[in-house]
Amino acid sequence: MTDTMDVIRHQRLIEINAEPGSRTALEAKHGRVWETGELTADFDVLGFLAPYVAVRRKSDGRKGSLEFQHAPRFYFNFVPDEG
Repeated sequence: MTDTMDVIRHQRLIEINAEPGSRTALEAKHGRVWETGELTADFDVLGFLAPYVAVRRKSDGRKGSLEFQHAPRFYFNFVPDEG
């Protein structure tokens, strides 16, 4: 199972960074987008495993994940953990 997840994660990493999106393009596709300073204002970062970051939302303590691209560095596509 881990090997399959690593392959999927690596594929997504390649997809995201092959043609990095502008903030406007990412917002159109995923909704809210954060730069690093905005991310740390809204979330506590729990861990990174590119292209994902595990976070806890400060406003309500909800854990979840975001995707991110390297350059320009933007975080997007917040998905709350189930449960």
